[in-house]
Amino acid sequence: MKILLTLSYVGTAYCGWQTQKNLVSVQSVVQDAVEGVFGKRYSVTGCSRTDSGVHARGFRCTVDIDAEAPHIPEEKLPIALNTKLPYDVSVLKAAYVDDSFHARYSVKSKRYEYVIHNSPLRDPFLSGRAWTVPIRLDEVVMDNAAKEFIGTHDFSAFRAVGSDVPDSVRTVFEASVRREGDMVIFSVSANGFLYNMVRIMVGTLVDLARGRLSSDVGGIIESRDRRNAGITAPPDGLTLTEVQYD
Repeated sequence: MKILLTLSYVGTAYCGWQTQKNLVSVQSVVQDAVEGVFGKRYSVTGCSRTDSGVHARGFRCTVDIDAEAPHIPEEKLPIALNTKLPYDVSVLKAAYVDDSFHARYSVKSKRYEYVIHNSPLRDPFLSGRAWTVPIRLDEVVMDNAAKEFIGTHDFSAFRAVGSDVPDSVRTVFEASVRREGDMVIFSVSANGFLYNMVRIMVGTLVDLARGRLSSDVGGIIESRDRRNAGITAPPDGLTLTEVQYD
């Protein structure tokens, strides 16, 4: 039996989701909380490997429990686990699922949002939560460019240098840019993402809006060359907002 958890967390204080030696990860504090509630350190598997400083509002992970685990009703599990978690990580929901369910491989789509604070004045309340870009960005130009991400493409040009994932083909279902006052928000959903893919998408859209790139998004995708895309945006503004299964 497994328990599917839905998490919300601010990733500023963590090295990312995945456990790393001598560093504090979201996975490790969730495992600590599970051990505190169940009295045993069970395996915890995440739906994704969010990077250092990246946030989540709908992260999903499973806890592999055994027959020795005490049965705690689904509606009481979030409260029990939250008493053991730090203030910047919270369990929103819990559900018992079958052993065949896999938090990562059963995913059908993921959605990310990236927030740009488009203002010449920095806001201390957005520190670690948005990327401040002082020069005015044209959100219409960015939105039109974002639409070119939609479809099934080889996104080699939009993955970090050194990434060794053999298959770089992904299907983007939706991509858009909107403005809400001083906030420019990029939203994208896909069946999966390469390492740093969303942050490179954002950096490319910003560089296109500022006239720093000579090619459009379609041409950059066709080139399959990371050197033709824009900068890698900082992790601060990135949030995993939704993970969908069948």
